[in-house]
Amino acid sequence: MLYEGKKIHYKTYGIGKPVFLIHGFGEDGTVWNNQIEFLKSKFKLIVPDLPGSGKSEIVDDMSMEGMAEVIHCIIHEEDLDKATILGHSMGGYITLALAEKYWNHVDAFGLIHSTAFADSEEKKATRHKGIEFILKNGAFEFLKTATPNLFSEEFKDKQSTFIGEYINSLDNFLPDALVKYYQSMIQRPDRTAILKNTTVPVLFIMGKYDNAIPVNDGLKQCHLPGKTYFHILKHSGHLGMLEESAATNCILEKFLQEN
Repeated sequence: MLYEGKKIHYKTYGIGKPVFLIHGFGEDGTVWNNQIEFLKSKFKLIVPDLPGSGKSEIVDDMSMEGMAEVIHCIIHEEDLDKATILGHSMGGYITLALAEKYWNHVDAFGLIHSTAFADSEEKKATRHKGIEFILKNGAFEFLKTATPNLFSEEFKDKQSTFIGEYINSLDNFLPDALVKYYQSMIQRPDRTAILKNTTVPVLFIMGKYDNAIPVNDGLKQCHLPGKTYFHILKHSGHLGMLEESAATNCILEKFLQEN
């Protein structure tokens, strides 16, 4: 698909209820492969590479709102009235931006290791340090350093080979893309009002050992929507789709079947 002259890559799988799987920072659509394989016989899955990730080009507006516009364009490209939007981490921030402006297209949404809160000052400082590292050392060196911290200690002990292979698959990111993602996350607003005002069901999946999005963040906001589904993956850090894929698959299937 072309969006304002830039190539946006996405794949579709299966037929039925339309469901978007939106990846996070330092990922592409393949991070959902376990979920795709499990869910594609039951739902129509739309899995984009966000601008600047995978096979998609950077667009002019790389804010959360700008990337939500890209998802909105895909909704129209697929001729959909409504869809369920599931976003991991930064993908959750984009999901909230989409739900804020294009609520009429969203029949349910999920925050997978994500939050409606804006960055704290401490988090902003960490991201600024990340930007400095990326500009000095490159995108892949940054991802090699940062990605292991996204997994639980248990998973790192048991799956070191898998983690190494996963990190080696992240060698195609441009520094400019990662910097723009971080700048946009720093600037994004608090969107807890979206949770308070939404009339659609909301899914939260949190990792017990997630250092990026602590469980307490989820606990502080899961009561805001009128209808909430809340799950804690007890052996996961920030990447439950990989760390506890079977449990994640079952949670997603149940949510999608009931909503």
